[in-house]
Amino acid sequence: MSTARVQAQAKVNLALRVLAREAGGFHQIETLFQRLALADVVSVHEAHTRALDVRFGDSARAVDLGPVEKNLAWRAAEAYAAVARWPQGFSIEIEKWIPVGGGLGGGSADAAAVLRALDALAPRPLGDAALIDIAARLGADVAFLASPSELALGWGRGERLLDLPPLPEAPVLLVVPDFGVNTAEAYAALAAQRATHAHAVGAAWRSPRALGGWTAIAADAVNDFEPVIFDRHPALATVRAQLAALPAAVMAMMSGSGSTLFAVLETRPTAPMSMALPTGWGMLLTTTAAPLPHDLS
Repeated sequence: MSTARVQAQAKVNLALRVLAREAGGFHQIETLFQRLALADVVSVHEAHTRALDVRFGDSARAVDLGPVEKNLAWRAAEAYAAVARWPQGFSIEIEKWIPVGGGLGGGSADAAAVLRALDALAPRPLGDAALIDIAARLGADVAFLASPSELALGWGRGERLLDLPPLPEAPVLLVVPDFGVNTAEAYAALAAQRATHAHAVGAAWRSPRALGGWTAIAADAVNDFEPVIFDRHPALATVRAQLAALPAAVMAMMSGSGSTLFAVLETRPTAPMSMALPTGWGMLLTTTAAPLPHDLS
């Protein structure tokens, strides 16, 4: 096999606490990752040269992704090649459906998919443990999205994972603003707020039993970024309140450092959702994910 085509599934954070800042500048976090069915499609080919092509689907906002060598999928391929000493060249094609810069882990999902694709093609596969080790060095979400977990607790920078029994599949309504939130700027804003206001960070969950069902998770769900991001973008708070007020909503919050908002629903809507959204904002309906899909080809 010279080509592998895999799904790169998005994620939401069902809770996110930002803890101590390390000497190197990174923050420790505590989070609950949930995989979504919404996915980019990533194709990887063994090649004589190195190339990356990104195409945007109807659901993904086309943006400038910057220099190719800084793209996380490209970096994942180079990191894999450095460890496996294979391949000498690669060609990566990404069909993007996950909104860019929205806190859904799209870039991380693509990087994780590249690692899985290369390992499927490799003459001597590295295996899941090695892939997760490489992924952990690439970014906070990549390790989870390279793992087979549907639901997992994450600590450290998100690379320390505890696989959890999956929750019942549920519809997830995503509201996608027409802007993203820079993660580094979100951390800086949160640090500035905490420097001027006394703040005690506690555990995200009162008890491990709170991780066993949607209602219990919703009771303890918190995202430390919401206050500072909502302060800068008040429309996010307004729309989040609309999501929480939906009759079928179990929980509603912002994913990651934003800007995407989501609501987990009890039942799939039988009619189009009617919400008062700012001009340019969009909605996507997906579900929580089944187990990590097999390679498409």
